[in-house]
Amino acid sequence: MTETMTLRTPLYDEHVDQGASFTDFGGWQMPLRYTSELAEHHAVRRAAGLFDLSHMGEVWVSGPQAAQFLDHALVGKLSAVAMGRAKYSLLCAEDGGIIDDLISYRRAEDRFLVVPNAGNTPAVVAALTERAAGFDVELADATAETALIALQGPAAEAILLELIPAEHAETVTSLRYYAATEATLAGLDALLARTGYTGEDGFELYLPAAQAPALWQALRATGAGRGLLPAGLACRDSLRLEAGMPLYGNELSRHTDPYTAGLGAVVALSKPGDFVGRAALEAAKTAHDAATAPGADPHGRRVLVGLKGLGRRAARAHHPVLACGAVVGEITSGAPSPTLGHPVALAYVDPAHAAVGTALHVDVRGTAHPFEVVKPPFYKRAA
Repeated sequence: MTETMTLRTPLYDEHVDQGASFTDFGGWQMPLRYTSELAEHHAVRRAAGLFDLSHMGEVWVSGPQAAQFLDHALVGKLSAVAMGRAKYSLLCAEDGGIIDDLISYRRAEDRFLVVPNAGNTPAVVAALTERAAGFDVELADATAETALIALQGPAAEAILLELIPAEHAETVTSLRYYAATEATLAGLDALLARTGYTGEDGFELYLPAAQAPALWQALRATGAGRGLLPAGLACRDSLRLEAGMPLYGNELSRHTDPYTAGLGAVVALSKPGDFVGRAALEAAKTAHDAATAPGADPHGRRVLVGLKGLGRRAARAHHPVLACGAVVGEITSGAPSPTLGHPVALAYVDPAHAAVGTALHVDVRGTAHPFEVVKPPFYKRAA
């Protein structure tokens, strides 16, 4: 593989046949959109969207000390995760910087599936391998042989019920959020998880790469009458932004700690024993609490906030955030919200300007546009 080549998922030919426009994402050729990212966005909110996420990593952690190892390697308490459930966590460096945010599924007492972001998979595998020293565990990077398909939207459950044997319907209907189970869909065995990155109900399906085209085709055919559309990365980004979900490389990075990013609750400082980054994260929490306390330095450690546009012009990543003409922050993600009809953004701002309701401006190519601080998520689906 040369530096100019990018990886292709097992569904690449399906995307070509459907007329997808492609983009390089994390070293992979991924569908950006098929026809209209706006139509794809609305399909997920109103019916269902079908996403190829096979660029994501899949790392199996197995062995008698798998749970203890993940307690040491990640900031969360993975040993407390029940069989069949999943947990969102962070892999942090010794200095507290975020290497990746990821989901771990507990498939047995001594077996977990860890799912890192696409471009971060090599770094995650390297960090986990280094941290495994002294633990009775085995790591297996199954990324190359695993496909991941996401079915997201209010019609997702109904679509799956048409592909699963009637006697196993409860496998789908009773599956809780952040839980996973083995299932057979359209005659294909998959790991079915009720997880997603869109703010909608939905599922993520892990299966052998060679079987992915058959499942993709079955889901498309079954969902066509229910408004399902194949959906690309463009609408995936607008959907996750409306849901207030962070994106690695935008809101999260090696230079960001969990407390600054509003993810302090993910860090289990109360778990026994040491874990990688504990000392730095304890210091980061102390600094964050001090910076956000009444009477603190108004220009102290910045915090992540949501911004609602009061006009029509959307802010974009790296645009300066202003208060009385002075720069007090920076946009990390921003776009028009197709669902809400006004711009939304995430930004790091000085603590003095982080309170909900604070009036701010964003410098969009030399013109200041009005925004207001709001608490994410911007969009929340009806129960």
